[in-house]
Amino acid sequence: MKKLLFNITTMIVVLSAMVSCQDTNYPGGTISPYIGIFDLRNLYKGEVVTIDAEKLDGSSKLAALVVSDHKGGNLPEGLLVVQDARRLGKLRGISIDLGASAENYQPGDSVVIDIVGSQLLREGGILKLKNVKENHITKVASGRPINNNVVTAKAILENLDAYESTLVIILKGGFNPIPKEGEVLSGTKLLNDGFANLNLVTNEKANFSQQSLYVLGNYYGIVFNKEAADGTQTPYLKCRTKEDILLLSSEIEIAPIVITGFASDVKGSDTNYEYMQFMATEDIDFAKTPYAVVVSNNANASTPTGAPINGWATGGMRTYKFNITKGFAAKGTYFYVGGKYQLINGGASTSLSTSNWVLNYDYNENNGFDFGNRTSGLLANSGNAFGIAIFKGTSVTKDSKPIDVMFNSGGGALWEGDKGYRITNSDFYDVINPLTMQPQPFFKQGTNQLFLKYNTADVGYFVSLGGEYNRTLGRWTVARSQNNIEMTKTSLITDIEYKGATKIVE
Repeated sequence: MKKLLFNITTMIVVLSAMVSCQDTNYPGGTISPYIGIFDLRNLYKGEVVTIDAEKLDGSSKLAALVVSDHKGGNLPEGLLVVQDARRLGKLRGISIDLGASAENYQPGDSVVIDIVGSQLLREGGILKLKNVKENHITKVASGRPINNNVVTAKAILENLDAYESTLVIILKGGFNPIPKEGEVLSGTKLLNDGFANLNLVTNEKANFSQQSLYVLGNYYGIVFNKEAADGTQTPYLKCRTKEDILLLSSEIEIAPIVITGFASDVKGSDTNYEYMQFMATEDIDFAKTPYAVVVSNNANASTPTGAPINGWATGGMRTYKFNITKGFAAKGTYFYVGGKYQLINGGASTSLSTSNWVLNYDYNENNGFDFGNRTSGLLANSGNAFGIAIFKGTSVTKDSKPIDVMFNSGGGALWEGDKGYRITNSDFYDVINPLTMQPQPFFKQGTNQLFLKYNTADVGYFVSLGGEYNRTLGRWTVARSQNNIEMTKTSLITDIEYKGATKIVE
């Protein structure tokens, strides 16, 4: 009985303690004086908000890093722009209307800002804090590092609130249309990074406004917002100084052929049924201008093993070469290279013989052109990487650079030191690291980590790579994306050459 009474008493004490704990949000703790900018921005619901301690749940200050720099004369006057990632590691920024005093702060200044009594409102399209005095700001450090925030134009357009008033980097930005000789930054230019178009705005009086436009460059800048009368919001980017713009290229390299798809694992046996789809970006007579297609197979059983010592020209079971020396492909049309049977999805499926096959070849009975052992499986289905590359001319060596290249999966021995598969500048790959400017000529080196994903085996997928290639700009203005088309034995050519899959534009 005593033991029972003790247990009942103990339970009552525990339950009482639990109820007591529910009476407060911070049992035994202290409310932080700092609120994250993520939470601050969420207070705005379309109406002016006067900031007080209650709205901040007892907090009163921002602890943030300055990213604005007014030396270049290009940022909106009087705005101090700060950012933090205090809440859930989510980087967010806010603009503070500080007047002329905003010029007293430099990027990398760590500041504490008392925001009680300020107002949060959207003015001129920009969400900002007003009524913050300079004596409400304490600079606690200078020269703090600002982490690189590489984003795409598409990401900014799709989630403006996440990027407004933050410092971002747009990599491999080019202008659409292509700059004319003598054209300068001043005004509003359409910047394209291969994912979307974003307005780049440069004040006429900015001290770098007369800088010539680059064919390709990296653009550091702060994202702001313009709001139309109907409430529509349009983001734009403002570079701070001339150092925010880094030249990547002043030349245009046009790829005459691009990779648009492949069937690497048809339904049933793959032997002589695998094929690749390409598109010509200009008229090509292959008898006059020959090309070579090389595929790499990096299954564990493929020899020679290890990183490919001669790159695409390694041969053996690792790489297999096709020479294209006859046929014609008109600008903007598809053509095919692959096994001898020319069927859409393995044995007893629809014939593609009336399509534009510039080469159908018995790779099961014949070695490749110049290198590559005959094989029953051209493109690996092991889970390790396989690659497709196309070269101008029929001579391919370890130093040859393809005009287009694509990899499926990333497994296997692919790169080590000066041994590997060379890539080219494309929507997926960069010969020079666009951020560090260090050479990275091989797949899996540096930032060259992108690849397509394997599909379920023996289903019969055609992997379509839809995108938009601009010949005038010499680049993908809409990067290729993987679209897996599940074929049947009765699928038609229109299923893999569907409208809008790949576009060639001027």
